[in-house]
Amino acid sequence: MVKMSEELLQGPIEMFSNGDLDGALADLELKIKDHADVPELHHMWAEFANMKNTEAQDDVIAGRKIMKAYKTAMELDEENMEYIADFASFALECRRIPVAVKEFQRYARRLELEDIPVDEILFTASRNLVDAIEVMDPSRKNAMVQPWLKQALQWAVGALGYSVEEAIETLGSED
Repeated sequence: MVKMSEELLQGPIEMFSNGDLDGALADLELKIKDHADVPELHHMWAEFANMKNTEAQDDVIAGRKIMKAYKTAMELDEENMEYIADFASFALECRRIPVAVKEFQRYARRLELEDIPVDEILFTASRNLVDAIEVMDPSRKNAMVQPWLKQALQWAVGALGYSVEEAIETLGSED
C-alpha cells in the first residue's frame, strides 16, 4: 500500500514542485475518485487546497470541503498523528476553536502515550490559540474561553520543558 501511495502522490508532488498547484489539486481529485481508500490522497489534497486559499488570501475552496478531506484522511488512518495535527491547525485557522482544541488534545494524548513531551506543534498551537481567543475576547475574561486559555498555557509551559507546577514555582520564586 505504501508503494502504491507513493506512486499516486508522485504526479501531484511534481506538479506542485513546478508551481502548478491547480494541476496538482485536479490530479489529486481524479485519483481520489479511483482510490478513495488512500488517506494520503485526501490529506495532500487538503494541504494543497489550504495552500491555494492562503496564496489567494481568500476562500477559493470552501473551508468545509477542506475540513472534510482532513477528516476523511483521519478516519482512514486513525493512528497518523500528522493528520490529527494538520486538521487541528486548520480548524484553528478557521476559528473553529472547540474543534481545534479537542483535536490538539487528542494529539497531545497520543504524544503522552508515546512518552514524547509537548512538542513544537503544541507550542505553536498554544500561541495561535491565544491569538484566536484575543480576537473573540480581547480581555480574555469570558468564561467560555477560560478552559481554552488554560490549555494553551499548559502546552506552552510544557513545550518549554516545565510542568505546570514547576512553572508556577519558578514564577513565584524571588530569585
